[in-house]
Amino acid sequence: MIKAILIFNNHGKPRLIRFYQYFAEDMQQQIIRETFHLVSKRDDNVCNFLEGEVFHPIFSLIGGSDYKLIYRHYATLYFVFCVDSSESELGILDLIQVFVETLDKCFENVCELDLIFHMDKVHYILQEVVMGGMVLETNMNEIVAQVELQNRMEKSEGGLSAAPARAVSAVKNMNLPEIPRNINIGDINIKVPSLSPF
Repeated sequence: MIKAILIFNNHGKPRLIRFYQYFAEDMQQQIIRETFHLVSKRDDNVCNFLEGEVFHPIFSLIGGSDYKLIYRHYATLYFVFCVDSSESELGILDLIQVFVETLDKCFENVCELDLIFHMDKVHYILQEVVMGGMVLETNMNEIVAQVELQNRMEKSEGGLSAAPARAVSAVKNMNLPEIPRNINIGDINIKVPSLSPF
């Protein structure tokens, strides 16, 4: 099972953090810091996973020797998956590749700024791949199709969300006759306050 997905840049700034196991906020920050220090110091020629037997504080923080850190370094970003021993290292490396390629298709040459300015879309893509720590989909075409469907739905709803603004604009442009100042209905007299024009 996937316990956490961490994406941070070469300077250790988190760009996407998703924990599938509860950790207090200060513990999460410590896990992010320790993971960055551990992964960023590794040479590019070594394998892309670390097992819990390696003596490092990060493994005691996340639960002991049963856990592994599996990561890939792309340009300015580290993609790190923290998993338990039931997950295959090569399977997770492939999953990271699928996630990155999906981001690349959805954003057309994805970069760090896409993760910053389109955080909602990135989280949606991640949820299509992994939810609750379990892998849902590994077929990139299916993931991209769901993202495009979501984009179409957002655009169609954009018409609905813009409706109040269009209604106010339409009322402003209407030629209304003079509004009566006093309304008499039987024994009831209503004085209408003067309204300021729109």
